[in-house]
Amino acid sequence: MNVKKFIAPSSREALRKVKAMLGENAVILSNRNVDGQVEILAMNDQTLKEIAPAVDSNFGSTGKTQFNPNAKSPIEPAAPMQTAMRETPVREEPTPSQAEITMMMNEIRSMRGMLEGKMSEMAWHTSSQKSPHKADVMREMLATGLSASLSRHLIENMPEVSDAEAGLAWVKSIMTRNLSAISNENEILEQGGVYALVGPTGVGKTTTTAKLAARCVMRHGPSKLALITTDGYRIGGYEQLRIYGKILGVMVHSVKDEADLKIALSELKNKHTVLIDTVGVSQRDKMVTQQVAMLSGSGVDVKRLLCLNATSTGETLSEVVRAYQGGGLSGCILTKLDEAATIGGALDIAIRQKLNLYYVASGQRVPEDLHVANKQYLVDRAFKLKRETSAYKFQNDELPLLMSNMVAEHNAGMGKMEAFFG
Repeated sequence: MNVKKFIAPSSREALRKVKAMLGENAVILSNRNVDGQVEILAMNDQTLKEIAPAVDSNFGSTGKTQFNPNAKSPIEPAAPMQTAMRETPVREEPTPSQAEITMMMNEIRSMRGMLEGKMSEMAWHTSSQKSPHKADVMREMLATGLSASLSRHLIENMPEVSDAEAGLAWVKSIMTRNLSAISNENEILEQGGVYALVGPTGVGKTTTTAKLAARCVMRHGPSKLALITTDGYRIGGYEQLRIYGKILGVMVHSVKDEADLKIALSELKNKHTVLIDTVGVSQRDKMVTQQVAMLSGSGVDVKRLLCLNATSTGETLSEVVRAYQGGGLSGCILTKLDEAATIGGALDIAIRQKLNLYYVASGQRVPEDLHVANKQYLVDRAFKLKRETSAYKFQNDELPLLMSNMVAEHNAGMGKMEAFFG
């Protein structure tokens, strides 16, 4: 089978090459993207005709002996059939391999994605022409660091408003309504219990633990609080918390594994509050699963609070939440708020993952730089701390392309926002 391969930067250029070499009736066998190039496999339609088995014209379809006009005598019979007719082997259709089926399905999905993207782009053009202020609101949302999927979801459901300012007010109200946060810190300080601060390295777990410890001591005294650290990896990790504990008059216990943790929690069961400072582990490290298993298998109801770095991108925060979620998180604490250029990504992940916000940390001072999360303040701050650098701003003519490129993400990632407009 004479199959030709054509590679070009675009589908139009590749099809032009096919037409030039194989003609108008060329048969396209496959079309796919390879390293940013379009690859087309094609063949001439004449090749398909040649594949079909030829039938000897000297014989009919009945299989009987035919009259031979070249015989020596008019009555001389033709040669016996078995000597004159060549058997044509039956051509079996090849069974497609699993790799070929997979490639075909990938091509179908790719074509579907392109069609959905184009339809989304056309829909955005139509919508923006009818309501020009939607583009302005969309651009403002993206400048805060909010994901394209959440921004699109809100824009598509935004009612008709008079101007962009009214549209932004509506967006802020919806975001505030869908952020979950504790109303006051009595849930921790009065109720007490065992809390473990978890998260990747460098998010400020130890400092945040010290801030919470200071608040507990101020409310109930040092005798009601116990501190535990599982950080036996960092040089000085235990010493840092021990110094804080010494200042507060609280003993710090160090544990290495699940058995040590069980013993420590058993000995500290009479304490009103126990705070556990865990070792920082990358969200891609398998130790995250081991850490979650250790806390879950301690025999005590350990409430896990995930520390989220407000300076991280939305993609990074999504990975962190997925890795540390395990059997469920009691809530989260936004750290390094004072260092973040934008905080929309952090609020976005809190909304989409329905995380309960406990505190926000905005500095190194203990315990002053720890505050109960205020939903309205955080949403307002997100729109004030928007991207000002032109390199990170989206222009109006870039929004349709953005809309077309995130259709799949939008369809797959919005399942947790069903109650947005309920």
